[in-house]
Amino acid sequence: MANLHPFEYLSRLQSKGINLDLGPITRLLQHLGNPQLRYKTILIGGSNGKGSVAAIISSILHAAGVNVGLYTSPHLIDFKERIRVNNQIIKEEELLALIDHVRGMSKEDVTYFEFATALAFFYFYKRHVDIAVLEVGMGGRLDATNVVYPEVSIITNICIEHQKYLGRDLSAIAREKGGIIKEGGVCLTSARQNKVLDVLEDISRRKRSRLYKAKRDFRIKMSKDGSFSYYGILKKYRNLTVSLIGKHQIENTALALGAIEILGTKGLDIKEEFIAKGLGNVQWEGRLEILNNLPGLVVDGAHNPAAASVLCRSLISCFTYRQLILIFGILDDKDYKKMLRILGPLADRIILTRPEVKRARPPETLLPFTRKLNYNVDVIENSEEALVRAFTLADKHDLICAAGSLYLVGEIKKAFPDVSF
Repeated sequence: MANLHPFEYLSRLQSKGINLDLGPITRLLQHLGNPQLRYKTILIGGSNGKGSVAAIISSILHAAGVNVGLYTSPHLIDFKERIRVNNQIIKEEELLALIDHVRGMSKEDVTYFEFATALAFFYFYKRHVDIAVLEVGMGGRLDATNVVYPEVSIITNICIEHQKYLGRDLSAIAREKGGIIKEGGVCLTSARQNKVLDVLEDISRRKRSRLYKAKRDFRIKMSKDGSFSYYGILKKYRNLTVSLIGKHQIENTALALGAIEILGTKGLDIKEEFIAKGLGNVQWEGRLEILNNLPGLVVDGAHNPAAASVLCRSLISCFTYRQLILIFGILDDKDYKKMLRILGPLADRIILTRPEVKRARPPETLLPFTRKLNYNVDVIENSEEALVRAFTLADKHDLICAAGSLYLVGEIKKAFPDVSF
């Protein structure tokens, strides 16, 4: 692949699949001079909400004048979305040069995610970031991001997912995700299941790490006007608001504020005025993101039953509509039955579609089960055509919601400007 254009080289790495092994990424980073050790980091794992927590922390740090890197995955439309400094995505010419440099230093086969992670680490070093906020890709213990020594590790929540790679039950998955807890480190979690907490506490004891739990060590109290107060490990903040939609984002905000507190104990104290500014400015695409009004169009990256439950509650509490039209597309390894049991009864009409990725489940295979939940079901293979159909069915009082996969969300966002209705 020596003569390939940088973007073509990057694209072809996707055929390498998934490799949960820190060996290749460790050796590649050594060839690059271990850039990931040149700045502070925050490492965020879990099942849902990782990206939102990362975005909130990054926004607060940026508001405070900290030179901050942000690495997340997957992207919605453009790979450049994954790598940001001070909330600005990497420029194309910078990315092209970066791919060529890292490719030139690579001495063995690496996967798409390993290579992307190395790109981010090296870019943050070149941009002299003070701190990088990193979202774990899959699991934690053997994820390519888990080669740093973070100021604080965060585990949002844990549910059954990626069983082929992480284990068959909740305890096994928790042990993999808990692998980002470091020797003598600090970890924050919003996980609540006893099985999960038992595993995280066991790891923390063995690694002599401090584990802080949401609702025990830090919590948020809502006010009737929509503002909230944070009661933390050491500090209290009152009358805050966050720009992200949904009550679940308040829980994510609690984790972010806990991380900001921990940074304060390590010499990076953030004033409350910058916390308020960062919360007010944060943006995170693809999570209850409103693309249109009259009719409403909202996209959400819910891709497992826990996230579907959160989405369902948010659709009921945060939106007003006459009827709900659900555009649903999902990957083959996800629990579509549980997700459709949650979302299906809420929808007045369902359009089954397919994200344009190899791992996507054909929509016709979802039809027999979906029809048991809702008689008004269409199957439209192409996601853009599914969006056109939804707008054809909707009037100005209706709400269209696309969910099931971040890949689907990206396709809907890309198609929306060109769809006439």
